Amino acid sequence: MKPYSEDLRRRIVKAVREGGVSKSAAARLFDVSLSSVKRYTKLANRGASLEPRKGGGRPPKVDRTTQKLLEEDVQKRPAATVSERRHFLERLTGKSLGDSTIRRALKRLGFSQKNGLWGRWNETSG
Repeated sequence: MKPYSEDLRRRIVKAVREGGVSKSAAARLFDVSLSSVKRYTKLANRGASLEPRKGGGRPPKVDRTTQKLLEEDVQKRPAATVSERRHFLERLTGKSLGDSTIRRALKRLGFSQKNGLWGRWNETSG
């Protein structure tokens, strides 16, 4: 889910501060949660920015470089197993990867396995 825009956050705070609207009424009016309204007014009272912060989370193990290597590997060796691909990528990138991670990355790239070969089977020939 995307964060609410800074403009919406400002309008919510303005409605609570200047419009005389209660926090619960503002939550219903702008269709946001009451806790979001409380958080935005608290930030505004402290003078902090209402700009959405960057989301957290773990950085992906399979970045663009790894995806590119994986895609090239599938083109060169369509019959290689997931474990062979994992060992190949671990040697090149130095990252510790699992078979499931490689399988998910292949699926995200549009590859699937058919008769022991990996490829993009939905593509039209030509």
